[in-house]
Amino acid sequence: MQLGFGMMEVGMYLSYPKGSAMFDWLIENGWILWLVLMLGLAAVETLTLDLFFIMMSIGALAALAGALFGAAFFLQVIIFCVVSLMMVLLIRPLALKHLKRGNPDQLSNIDRLLGEHALTLEPVTGLSGTVKIGGDTWTARTADGSSVPAGQRVAVSRIDGATAVVSPVTHPETTESGAI
Repeated sequence: MQLGFGMMEVGMYLSYPKGSAMFDWLIENGWILWLVLMLGLAAVETLTLDLFFIMMSIGALAALAGALFGAAFFLQVIIFCVVSLMMVLLIRPLALKHLKRGNPDQLSNIDRLLGEHALTLEPVTGLSGTVKIGGDTWTARTADGSSVPAGQRVAVSRIDGATAVVSPVTHPETTESGAI
């Protein structure tokens, strides 16, 4: 009659702590870890758009390649760390510089509106009024405090918050289509 566990059973429980079977499976199938990590980091990048998490995702892709070629798990971790670090330190600054560089001749947003002609929709004074600039209705006021009646053409001098500061145009000009 045997009391307790046999030596083999006791040794099995002593050498493998709880959850180690899952850890062993994860090490043997490390490519799944790297695939999930790569996709997760790429998903986070779509939320931040900072080009940081995509660089880490590329590190996970490199570790995934290492796992598929049979590299040991510690080597996969080293590959992930080295590739991620190199991407963040070397490639990310170049990519950010390239993305932020724009054409100096290309005007955008408010700069594009400066000098544009507008049509007053209601009388514009130094305090209030509305104008139509390129199909959009803006609140407006005159730069010199004068009053411009509705239906007159004005030029945008500057944009102050959400208000166009306008000046009267002495000679009305039309666009190619004849509209403002």
